[in-house]
Amino acid sequence: MSDNRKTSLILTMEPDRLGEFFPLLQQGVVVETQVGCTLDKILSQQWDIPPEYAAERITTIFLNSRPIDSLATTLIREDAVIALSGAMPGLVGATMRRGGYYAAMREGITHHDTTGDVTGRVAAVRVKLFNLLLAELGPGFLQRGINISASELSGFIKGRNDSFWQGCRSALLDNYPLLPPSLLREDRFPAGSTVRMSVNFPNP
Repeated sequence: MSDNRKTSLILTMEPDRLGEFFPLLQQGVVVETQVGCTLDKILSQQWDIPPEYAAERITTIFLNSRPIDSLATTLIREDAVIALSGAMPGLVGATMRRGGYYAAMREGITHHDTTGDVTGRVAAVRVKLFNLLLAELGPGFLQRGINISASELSGFIKGRNDSFWQGCRSALLDNYPLLPPSLLREDRFPAGSTVRMSVNFPNP
């Protein structure tokens, strides 16, 4: 019988090392989400993002590479890819802005899937963050935990420099403390496995 248990990795980092995780957040991190509900409920009830913040700061949202305008009518399904961004510059930014004056210019690519049967259950959703949202929302997603493949995590870890390791206060692998640089060992994460990684950034 195969073992589907996820490896658990908990890192505690210096607050000023948050930028080290921006590449992961931009390419997208997988979070376990109760799907089958509208995006506004996921943002506020599951991801702890206040409605006023979503209205004022998250000005551009893509669902499966298509811009959306209404949080309250957009249903989220399993394996959805959600990209969240603050205001983008220029005409392109104005056109992609949620509910903006130029939204009609992109009518042909706007996401309108608001009907159909959707099973309400916990499933994988990939979230991407851009520009100012990286620093503002990134810590919350990282602290709640992301699922990452062993190969992707190994590649990320191998790409970190000395500054990253100096800023890593502690590491727990399956609740076992270890020296952070030992995560570089080739056999640290079983091939083909998934790692549940949480990253904490304590206040100075």
